[in-house]
Amino acid sequence: MPDAPTDAQAAPGRPDGLGRPQVVDSPEVRVHHPSDLLGVVVSLLSAVLVLVLATYAHNTTTGVAEDVQGFATLLRQLLIIPVALLETVVTYIVPIAVLTELALRRLGRQMIEASLAAIGAVLASSATLWLINHLGSEQLVAGLQVRLAGELTVTIPGYIALIAGLLTATGPRNRRRTVAWSWNLVWVAVGFLVITAGVSLPGIAVALLIGRASGQAVRYLSGVRSERAYGASLVAGVRRAGWHPLVLVRVPDDAEPGTDTPPAATGAGTPASRAVARSTDHRVYEMTTDDGRQLDVLVLDGDRQVVGVLNRLWRSLRLRGLDGRSVVSLRQAAERAALLSYTATAAGVRTPQLRGIAEADSSMILVQDRVADAVPLADLDADQITDDVLREIWAQLGTAHEAGLAHRTLTSDAILVAGDGPRPTVWLVGWEQGDVASSDLARRMDKTQMVALLALRVGPARALESAVAVLPEGDIAAIGPLLQTITLPRRTREELRAHKEVLAELRSALVARLPEADVEPVPLIRFGARAVLTILLTTAAVIILLTSINLQTIIDALQRTDWRLSVLAFALGMATLFGAALSLVAFSPVKLSLWRASVAQSAATFVALAAPAGIGPAALNLRLLTRRGTSASLATATVALVQVAQFVMTLLLLLGLSVASGTNQLERFTVSPVVVVVIAVLAFLVAGALLVPKVRQWVAAKTLPTLQQTWPRLIEVVGQPSRLAVGLAGNLVTTFGYVLAFEVCLRAFGQELSLVQVAIVYLAGNTAGSVAPTPGGIGTTEIALAGALAVVGVNPGVATSVAVLFRVLTYWLRIPVGWASMRYLQRVGEL
Repeated sequence: MPDAPTDAQAAPGRPDGLGRPQVVDSPEVRVHHPSDLLGVVVSLLSAVLVLVLATYAHNTTTGVAEDVQGFATLLRQLLIIPVALLETVVTYIVPIAVLTELALRRLGRQMIEASLAAIGAVLASSATLWLINHLGSEQLVAGLQVRLAGELTVTIPGYIALIAGLLTATGPRNRRRTVAWSWNLVWVAVGFLVITAGVSLPGIAVALLIGRASGQAVRYLSGVRSERAYGASLVAGVRRAGWHPLVLVRVPDDAEPGTDTPPAATGAGTPASRAVARSTDHRVYEMTTDDGRQLDVLVLDGDRQVVGVLNRLWRSLRLRGLDGRSVVSLRQAAERAALLSYTATAAGVRTPQLRGIAEADSSMILVQDRVADAVPLADLDADQITDDVLREIWAQLGTAHEAGLAHRTLTSDAILVAGDGPRPTVWLVGWEQGDVASSDLARRMDKTQMVALLALRVGPARALESAVAVLPEGDIAAIGPLLQTITLPRRTREELRAHKEVLAELRSALVARLPEADVEPVPLIRFGARAVLTILLTTAAVIILLTSINLQTIIDALQRTDWRLSVLAFALGMATLFGAALSLVAFSPVKLSLWRASVAQSAATFVALAAPAGIGPAALNLRLLTRRGTSASLATATVALVQVAQFVMTLLLLLGLSVASGTNQLERFTVSPVVVVVIAVLAFLVAGALLVPKVRQWVAAKTLPTLQQTWPRLIEVVGQPSRLAVGLAGNLVTTFGYVLAFEVCLRAFGQELSLVQVAIVYLAGNTAGSVAPTPGGIGTTEIALAGALAVVGVNPGVATSVAVLFRVLTYWLRIPVGWASMRYLQRVGEL
């Protein structure tokens, strides 16, 4: 950041002798392109994908290589000199040529960056080769091998990674002549290597991807010289747009304290121009032309467009229908902005008229009228925003909607107000993210955003009254379900964080105005952070399970064993549903049919596909009780009591069976000293954290409500011994149903364990597997059960097969029955 602005050396003055224009701006700075970081991630993921394909699609990759290498022996004899020459040129001549060009251009920093990228690529490829040779599976090693000098050798050519890293860090091929012909030589050399069987296809792909990742990582960490239009390039672009500037002054973005605007320019810019800069997130300049015109210049930069594309892609994946547009390039973004500006102006919307558009370097330049003597809504006090101003704001938005336009990013900076008389003038700016032929949902979102931002400025009551005055009741009612922070622009959400009560007050005012209006938020988010974590954990667990399961062993065991054993295990698994229903009926505050309760437990097996272990049954039990007229708090307390009772019973059985067996069966589950130390450290950290008042308050807030709800129900049940006995009997039926089913699966594989051992293994493994938040404990429960069996001496392969068979009979095969039960409960009105 310089201490004073600099006059850029702009293009020469016009022939009329006006001299060169004055540009008050920051000098070019090094930019950390998000595209480089994205390239690192994509390259590394692609390298992993290549290794996976080399492992699991070995026949395909080998077949492709054999097709290409059909004449490898003959070609080696004919092309021995060209191949050796190419390897020499690529290994020695290319780096020398590229570094020499950088030295002649006096780009010392770039020479160092390119050298670091090359070194990093060689080290990374060498480390990858070592890991594959020492830790890789047989399939992976075979997928990367070629026969060299009569021996099979894993090949990941380090010099190819070196050159790829060097050229990537040097820059794009259209800016360096040596980089352009060097990449051509690399591709020719790669082709000869593959054809002559000098390297495997996956090996050369991994080397190139590692080199690309290394070069892009260095570029991102060090930054690159800005490719944005500054100085002379900016002036030339403005002239191509049809205007001849005398002065260009950068308008600072007040909302961005880290802006690269020079200090001396911080006084520049009218309130309207500053608002345009904040609302668009683009560079904005105030321009004075040679004929005295006052215009604004918007500069859209390519590196910022990458972030915008990623944001829109993430929103389109995560949200339902809120952002379905696909603008993938800077030129498309500029053309869309121009189209929206022209369309809004033609429709009669008061917005700055576009006067020209041009391209300069990696930026697009838009020249538009300046809004004089206007201030953004964000700068006005509540008493300055009169009813006339509110009516004019809604009138401008209505004009846009009648023409099919949607703004999509309405904030307090996108609304400019001029004049304080009886006829105020309102401008809508920042149409870059809008829609021309908009959907009904997009226009509803506009109205929701407008009500929310007006509520922040003048209060929820006045904001809603202003909307009621101009909108029909149907439109007002449609606003309620969309009053969510996710539908609002980022700047409005930031303001709402400081005024969290505004949305709640706005919903209350809406209900008071339209009692029949539905203000329950509609589900707009497809998935959140918890869903992503659940998907990742489930995927990892399933991959581990599928790679460790011996399917042939299961098939052989089922063929050797009596089919009636599988039927028996399935029946015992179904009996657990009766036990769970018995517990619910016993603890329920209202009379429940044992049949309906059993059907609900069966339906929970289907719901468990989309919910972590234990959550599905709890949700259905809660619904079953509330449909019987039980209050929400009492139903929650009952469901909590059922789950607590089951958990306590599991722990008591785990300890009691070990003691009753006469020998300490738990001693086989030994704990290493390291684990003891870790547990001690964790206990110390927890105890230390509880000494902090805020932590104690947080823990109390999370636990006390459940205890306060459960305790009265527990006292009531304890006072009725018969109900308590029935509830505990149900818990025993549930637990021993699973234990006996597990025993039957063990016998199907010829394994003999005592019933006490089986019970301990099942209870320990099932409890550990249910902790992970995967739907139904998929994957984690199988792994935990197999691990527990391995601890007591069962062969790991057989243990995995037993666990999988048990889960198939007691979880997967019950899902169709659960689906039928769910449909039945829906048909009879229980859900």
